[in-house]
Amino acid sequence: MPTAIWNGAVIAEAADDAVRIVENKVYFPLSAVNQAYLQRSSHHSECPWKGTAHYYHLTVGGKFNDNAAWYYPAPYEAASEIAGHVAFWRGVEVRR
Repeated sequence: MPTAIWNGAVIAEAADDAVRIVENKVYFPLSAVNQAYLQRSSHHSECPWKGTAHYYHLTVGGKFNDNAAWYYPAPYEAASEIAGHVAFWRGVEVRR
């Protein structure tokens, strides 16, 4: 079962068939993410085939991780499978 962990807390956990693997990154369904740890960020980035990524900060146990999660609210058709999914980086351990 894929799991995302940061600062000792499980941020996301989902069944194998619920996650999407794109460019070797695990995208968790938003419903599998503990949203209490997420804070919206104003940061955005562009991917030529996925679209505009939006970001979340993580706050766990008083520690802050800047722009540590991202998602595509309106991905391009080529990346439509990751709509409604969130991926992690910046020290977030993702176990498959």
